[in-house]
Amino acid sequence: MSTSIETAPKETNTPLAKPKWLRVKLPTGKKYRELRGLVDKYELNTICQSGSCPNMGECWGDGTATFMILGNICTRSCGFCGVKTGRPLAVDYTEPEKVANSIKLMQIKHAVLTSVDRDDIKDMGSFIWAETVNAVRRISPGTTMETLIPDFQGIHQHIDRLLEVSPEVISHNMETVKRLTREVRIQAKYERSLDVLKYLKDQGQRRTKTGLMLGLGEENEEVFETIQDIRNAGVDIITIGQYLQPSKKHLPVKKFITPEEFKEFEVFAKGLGFRHVESSPLVRSSYKAAKHIE
Repeated sequence: MSTSIETAPKETNTPLAKPKWLRVKLPTGKKYRELRGLVDKYELNTICQSGSCPNMGECWGDGTATFMILGNICTRSCGFCGVKTGRPLAVDYTEPEKVANSIKLMQIKHAVLTSVDRDDIKDMGSFIWAETVNAVRRISPGTTMETLIPDFQGIHQHIDRLLEVSPEVISHNMETVKRLTREVRIQAKYERSLDVLKYLKDQGQRRTKTGLMLGLGEENEEVFETIQDIRNAGVDIITIGQYLQPSKKHLPVKKFITPEEFKEFEVFAKGLGFRHVESSPLVRSSYKAAKHIE
């Protein structure tokens, strides 16, 4: 297997220069321009835009967008994530309809819903999660959905609320390998995330999904082991992409994984029987999300 990875010099803290395969094309296309115009005109919020996703033009061109609910302040402080950390504002119980109306206005064919962690409230946000799915179904019935959920501390009562409203895909990201989980995700637990994914499948969720980001110091063999663990949990869909440092305060990129290595991970995952595998440097968890319901 190929092992050619660019690594930072051990004796310095000099950031790695981005390799040529991470160059991003500017978003183009009629559908993208239409959606961008609506977002600007009505001041709509999408993670695609606020997170500067490299695939925004491609996804918007396909009629897919990602929306974050439950505010923009997270109760956790993961070392890879650019979302603000602190004390979140009060829950906005009108948010489900606001999000659903945005999705209808933008004529979104497939919506990905995600959220900050809300460990500060009793139900950890699961009520708003379910209400948002219901609101989208009511206001924009032609829109299919993926819900990219937090771990809800592994509490089945909260996870069950998502199962009851039955979005087309329920996703929960593993993010990294077992050895690095405590450093990268801090309050999350590797086994707990696997248990959440397994519970979803055991309870009859038709499509489950997870994502990994590479370049945080994991070894290739650890990646293969993690992919195997994920498949053992019954997960149907996996996305694998390159971690990029949001700011100097966040964990540094330790490696830029080559396209050839991403291909090796893809071939390995497909050999294990995943229904869909997306594995390349610019892949993000919602990349080509609409295809994952086919």
